[in-house]
Amino acid sequence: MSIVTRSFNLLMITLLSTMLLLNACGLHLRGKESIPFETIYLHSTNPSTPFIRELRHSLEAKQVKLTDSAKQAELVLDIVSETSDKQVLSLGGDGRVNEFRLFYQVSLRAYDHQRNWIPAEVIVLRRDYSYDDSIVFAKEAEEALLYQSMRSDMVQQIIRRLSRANLQVH
Repeated sequence: MSIVTRSFNLLMITLLSTMLLLNACGLHLRGKESIPFETIYLHSTNPSTPFIRELRHSLEAKQVKLTDSAKQAELVLDIVSETSDKQVLSLGGDGRVNEFRLFYQVSLRAYDHQRNWIPAEVIVLRRDYSYDDSIVFAKEAEEALLYQSMRSDMVQQIIRRLSRANLQVH
């Protein structure tokens, strides 16, 4: 056997054993979420935010028809509020900011004409980042990217919640 053949065989055995171990421990890929509703009315106090646009796009990509009124929809997804905030996390010895913590919060609920599917809840995402006032423009760009990433994460969390929505009995 050549060295190349032995290396290839060793690589294949390693990959196969890794796959078997991951499967044995219960790891499964998330797969494609399917939303159990064909029509949704997306209600928001401000329908033109980047978050709402991205949520609309993701719902449509999941083959969900967005309706113009709650009466036409199987489910109403009510985005009650969407807020972002920024707090100083730490200061240096000279009193300058060293770190910030960003917050992105969405309050929502999902219901149909008679019952709740997702009870009123608040989802909060946090991101910390270091700050250096000598590179302000770069740090402002980093902050904008972090907020964009949090918006995308929030959309995916809501899609997952909708795919697992269970009837809430009062």
